[in-house]
Amino acid sequence: MSTAPKLTTTQWLICFIAALGFAFDIYELLMLPLIVGPALQELIGAAPGTPLFNAWVGKLFYIPAIAGGIFGLLGGYLTDRLGRRRVLTWSILLYAFSAFAAGYSTSVEMLLVFRCLVFVGVCVEFVAAVAWLAELFPDPKQREKVLGYTQAFSSIGGLLVAVANGLCIKYSASFPAIHFPDFLSSISGGNVVADEHAAWRYTLMSGLIPAIPLIIIRPFLPESPAWAKKKAEGTLKRPSIGELFTPELRRTTLVTTAMFAMAYGAAFGAIQHIPRIIPGLAEVKAASKTASEAAAKANEGKPADVIKKASIGAGKKAEQAIAANTTKVQEVGGLVGRFLLAALAVVIVSRQKLLRLFIAPGLLVMPIVFAYCAVTGLIPLQIGIFFAGLLTVGQFSFWGNYLPRVYPVHLRGTGESFAANIGGRLIGTSFAWVTTALATTSDVAMAPTKLAYTAAAVGLGVYVVGFALSFFLPEPKEELPE
Repeated sequence: MSTAPKLTTTQWLICFIAALGFAFDIYELLMLPLIVGPALQELIGAAPGTPLFNAWVGKLFYIPAIAGGIFGLLGGYLTDRLGRRRVLTWSILLYAFSAFAAGYSTSVEMLLVFRCLVFVGVCVEFVAAVAWLAELFPDPKQREKVLGYTQAFSSIGGLLVAVANGLCIKYSASFPAIHFPDFLSSISGGNVVADEHAAWRYTLMSGLIPAIPLIIIRPFLPESPAWAKKKAEGTLKRPSIGELFTPELRRTTLVTTAMFAMAYGAAFGAIQHIPRIIPGLAEVKAASKTASEAAAKANEGKPADVIKKASIGAGKKAEQAIAANTTKVQEVGGLVGRFLLAALAVVIVSRQKLLRLFIAPGLLVMPIVFAYCAVTGLIPLQIGIFFAGLLTVGQFSFWGNYLPRVYPVHLRGTGESFAANIGGRLIGTSFAWVTTALATTSDVAMAPTKLAYTAAAVGLGVYVVGFALSFFLPEPKEELPE
């Protein structure tokens, strides 16, 4: 029976930084669904559901994922070559400062570039943090708990971004104006017309927060003892992507990569489209109409264009506020799923059985939520999205616990990175583009409904594939392989 020692002050600091990093990983990823609508309407003037709008939604979801997948794989390699702590630190700083800079975007291309940099930082951070934590806590039970509960903060991050976006929407007019440097005008061809109080810009800038405590605590963080020992002794092997496909590891690599892709496919192909599905609900339309009428009444006597702009803006803000609140419900579900996974991971020995506890119910939940709840009413949708979030997000924590147990020290970062970044970020996030492309319509009024039905089909499809693959998942040993 395990008798793990109590955590030291340094170990608590390690857990804090890891939890903060995991939280802002998801904070950054879930930010895009909340801000993509208003950002595109400002930057390119396209209406939701139109071909131009959907084309850019697909690009903003998937091109950063391509960058994250490719450079994330490189980051996993560097994690094995340069050390866990160093790569972890620079990855957090990269995505924090890139997120802040994205708030100054004066063109959709500029926003895309900074979202690519954010994604690269996020993809590298996850791999470095998981390898780092697994090797800093050698006791199996303690390691499972630390990995499980620190990853649970990912959903805290999702909840925080919904709260932050809601606050930005509510108070953006009273925030300090965003002053755009003169050089941005030349970059954008001298046509910078930007809203200096746009809520989506403040939401993007809030991604700077994790860099602040990291800069303070960084000197106190130790390197992974397992990696440092092998490095000092000169016995640390050079990592190789080719080694992931040797007979000993080929099945593990292929199955974990494919299943990671299916988990992300459910999130990006279905769940993250909720903010653009919500405007089609009757309650949301009514709330938007009420807000628009109130704004028009409050601006009576002003020029017609001012009244129209205020009315449209108020209606959109009402939709965004409801979307932010629904995202909070989804993330509470994800938080419950992560904590449930963390608790079950130390009780259920079989990794296959543990994972199927989250996949099997999703075969019913996903089509019901998106094909019925999402077109029926706001309350049914919020109830359904709670459970969809629980089942899908719980799987993400599973992989953070599982992957360190199937790859040796010199290959741990590379192996984790291949599954997470090639499978999850590169292949899995492509389902955002699949759903958006299939849901494109010239009928703007029907766009949310068509998107909901498309998300139902995609969500069910990836869950079916994930369930089938779970029977081929190798069972790892309790101790970390050296």
